[in-house]
Amino acid sequence: MSTTRVARQSLAALLVGWLTIGGALANERWVILGGDIAETIAALGADIEVVARDDTVLHPPEMAALPSVGYLRQLSAESVLSVVPDRVLAAGHSGPKEVLEQLEAVGVTVDVIEASADLSSIVEKVRTVAQHTQRQQEGDALAASLSATLERLAALPPLPGTRAMFILHHSGLTPRVAGNDTAAHTALEAVGIDNAFGNMAGYQSVAAEALAKEAPTLVIMSQRGLDALGGENALWQLPGMRLTPAGREQRLIVIDDQALLGFGPRTPDQLFTLRQDIEALLGTEQVSR
Repeated sequence: MSTTRVARQSLAALLVGWLTIGGALANERWVILGGDIAETIAALGADIEVVARDDTVLHPPEMAALPSVGYLRQLSAESVLSVVPDRVLAAGHSGPKEVLEQLEAVGVTVDVIEASADLSSIVEKVRTVAQHTQRQQEGDALAASLSATLERLAALPPLPGTRAMFILHHSGLTPRVAGNDTAAHTALEAVGIDNAFGNMAGYQSVAAEALAKEAPTLVIMSQRGLDALGGENALWQLPGMRLTPAGREQRLIVIDDQALLGFGPRTPDQLFTLRQDIEALLGTEQVSR
């Protein structure tokens, strides 16, 4: 029997089992796909039974401890159905699309929350998640609070001459950094500093010559990325790093990448924290909370 046929039979068996078991459930069982969606549910205090999540859900800890159904961009119907869900609440980039259609075909309610790739999406997601979880009043309050924080952030003056390099991770001796059209680029603009590699698109590896040419003032990266690199000493030993102002002065800010770049309810406060950390590192004082 071919592997493809076995896989189809396995999926069919799971579908039948889900229909038999799922119909007897008294309470809705939710699967959450997307770290930003999970954080929004937690911030709203939504009273729903979440039984599983995807690999990108790292916060809050109690949700991160739930079984994972895989990576949200590479889901399988078998994995999701194995936790017997009634509903799936998914970030817009969840998929493949065919898998979500398979789930709907057997009666699972699948709600996909599409959001733009900018800070305005944070408030939009809060209101949408609040509607799906019947937390409209809490959603309105949270949306108002987040909007006020983002407005205060937008009112802060820029920090002229401050050029940051955001390192996603490294590949060998070559750091992979954020260019434009990335969440990191949006975050740097939001806190009033320039992206030293804003003239390139997406995330790309950069060589020593590019580091020296773009001359970043400081480096921003996550603790996970720094640990994977081998620690701060390893960072400053990367080829070309000592040719930059950041490398010579060893200016580094370590961030929580999911909180900052996930564009969830923690992001506005994390942006303020980043701005404060930059000012402390450079010896300026312009942040007012």
